[in-house]
Amino acid sequence: MNAFTSKLSPSITGMIRLDHTHVLANFHKYDPNASANSRQALVDMVCLALEIHTQLEEEIFYPAMQEVASGNEVLNKSVPEHDEVRNLIGQLRSMAPDDASYTSTFMQLMRSVIHHVADEETVLLPEAERLLADRLSELGAAMTKRRLQLAAPHAGELALDTVRTMPASSMLLAAGALLAGGYLVKRSRGRHVRPTL
Repeated sequence: MNAFTSKLSPSITGMIRLDHTHVLANFHKYDPNASANSRQALVDMVCLALEIHTQLEEEIFYPAMQEVASGNEVLNKSVPEHDEVRNLIGQLRSMAPDDASYTSTFMQLMRSVIHHVADEETVLLPEAERLLADRLSELGAAMTKRRLQLAAPHAGELALDTVRTMPASSMLLAAGALLAGGYLVKRSRGRHVRPTL
């Protein structure tokens, strides 16, 4: 990776914080009273985001931190915490959204992730910014490249899950806006006045 590209990339710690914010925001969208289809779409989206995030951290961030802070307690327990998250994701993926323990398993996943995020945000990321200051953009560029590789096979799934999590009223509003826009464009094309000679 060239130095110019690395300098333009967001820092790896900034990207990790952004991932955390995205997942936490989606946790708060979960409504146990929503339709089974909507709940499953949100859970699928969260699970995929977590799978990609944990893999990125384990392949890029944690090895870089191991080089400079191998005795860090939060770092040492991070992979076992990821294993717990993967276990809960596996449980959720094997359940139907109307399973009696679906919501409680998702809530358990939420608690585990929130605890993990709190440790990373308060201990590990500030330490990385201090110890890896000169490598943060380079590592961010590597993470961006790898994220694209991991997410690409799931682009359709992500788009479908995003649509499935939208409330029906939002989808109707969007459809109405598209129809109105199409009507206005069609109507404006018919009003072109031809110049007379």
